[in-house]
Amino acid sequence: MQLSTMLTAETVRAQIRVASWEEASRAAGNLLVAAGSAEPRYVDAMMDVLREMGPYAVIAPGIVLLHARREDGVRQPCLALVTLATPVPFGHRENDPVDLVVALGAVDKHAHVAALQELARLLGDEAALQRIRAAENDRDLLLAVRPQESGI
Repeated sequence: MQLSTMLTAETVRAQIRVASWEEASRAAGNLLVAAGSAEPRYVDAMMDVLREMGPYAVIAPGIVLLHARREDGVRQPCLALVTLATPVPFGHRENDPVDLVVALGAVDKHAHVAALQELARLLGDEAALQRIRAAENDRDLLLAVRPQESGI
């Protein structure tokens, strides 16, 4: 699956306001649920993983990649992206606070790999990352992650 098929108008939100990592995680996870791609219990499972394993999911400065096991309620490969109006700490010593929350739901070890590779390239591009963080609304955020499309 490609990034453009996984990140849609349903699964991106720009500049939301949250007070904690729990609210940020729930906001991203609930997009997967609303899209019909995951069950509500998957959101809880993602948060449980962070509680149990610590903030390892904060993969780069300001960026967290949330996930849990497919058995925890993933219906189809899915991805959500949320930017935060005000960054919140996730407990990572070096990469906090977080302002970019990605939620991933995988059904196997392969279906989501191409999309994650695209996302990694995008987030590794400083100019693209600045466009993502600067997006003031959902449409601009979607255009920032799918720049090849203009008629969204």
